[in-house]
Amino acid sequence: MRIVLFYSGIESFNYFTNQLVQELKCRSHEVFVLDLRNPSSEDPHSYANFTTFLQETVDLAICFDGFGLKEDLFIELWNAQDTMTINILMDHPLRFHPTMERHPRRYVQFCCDLNHVAYVKKYFGKEVAQVEFMPHAGTLAEQEQIIPFSQRTYDILFSGTYYRPEEQREKINQWFPEGEPMNQFYKVMADYMLRHSAVTTEQAALDTIRQLDMQVSDQQLKTIFRCSEPLDWMVRMYQRERVIQVLAEAGFDLWLLGRGWENHPSAGYANVHRINDRIPFAETLPCMADAKINLNVMPWFKAGTHDRIFNILLQHSLPLTDTSSWIDEHFTAGEEIAIYDLEHLEDLPQIVEGLLNDERRASQMIEKGYEKTKRNYTWKNCVDQIFSVCGSSHV
Repeated sequence: MRIVLFYSGIESFNYFTNQLVQELKCRSHEVFVLDLRNPSSEDPHSYANFTTFLQETVDLAICFDGFGLKEDLFIELWNAQDTMTINILMDHPLRFHPTMERHPRRYVQFCCDLNHVAYVKKYFGKEVAQVEFMPHAGTLAEQEQIIPFSQRTYDILFSGTYYRPEEQREKINQWFPEGEPMNQFYKVMADYMLRHSAVTTEQAALDTIRQLDMQVSDQQLKTIFRCSEPLDWMVRMYQRERVIQVLAEAGFDLWLLGRGWENHPSAGYANVHRINDRIPFAETLPCMADAKINLNVMPWFKAGTHDRIFNILLQHSLPLTDTSSWIDEHFTAGEEIAIYDLEHLEDLPQIVEGLLNDERRASQMIEKGYEKTKRNYTWKNCVDQIFSVCGSSHV
């Protein structure tokens, strides 16, 4: 097949694209990657070279979060070529209402959470004819030698950004001035989400509507969901803040990799270290491999996955994460993965201490989790599922 993928301004997506390209080329497909950042015509990924590639029909276009499918130019192009288009969402579909409402004719959307699939089917079932669940994927470790557990540089590592939760919450004031009914609605919803860690963003919106005895139309409900994005960010940052704070106050050596951690309440602690603000995604993987424990805080995916967990295991390290119904069903806590409970963070220091002090147990968990992830949750598996769907759609 002749396949097009895309580079965008999101560096991690470009890394994921490269992983897909590598797998597709191994299967002898003809692949072109278009750089949407519009490089010079001499660049191999330029629009000029893309035009040349288009002289023959493109069978398949694959993108992340709609980059390369949602623009009018591409909608018309893929419709004209009768190209099958694959949109892999890395976040909640509430962020992508416009893309779900207008996209190429032959369109398949993948979501990384079963609740997200249900959301699309319920609220966009007419516009999105085919939506499927696809777990995130991880990258196999490149290093030949596994660093012995006891010799690793970092006891506890967290890779990810941090924003002050209140900054995300305050965005509501930019959209709905103080005193307006919707401003009050989102304040009530925000408090509800902070108190109920098991509730999805869309369920929190529905519960708040009932609590306030509101009558809303279907279109108004979609708008409420769409405008909930700052609260979705708020709650995930709130939980990241809590997890790091608990471990910092317990005295563990923590290593943080990502932007914004200078704003965290524990930024001045002697046991809290920052590796770097921002490094290419590929360079985070060796850091994971050099950590005994890699922390994860799920981005409010209550029935889904996150690539951080799979990458940790594939780098022969141990993920310590809160859970989801999908994780509970597919991994065994204490055997292939380490779990903590957001409702009982007082237990987190004891969990960490037990893992750090029992190298044999931690190593066994890593090995079992590695083998399961290698079999089921790599980019090879992702391509397998894409082609399975394409086959059912007669590409």
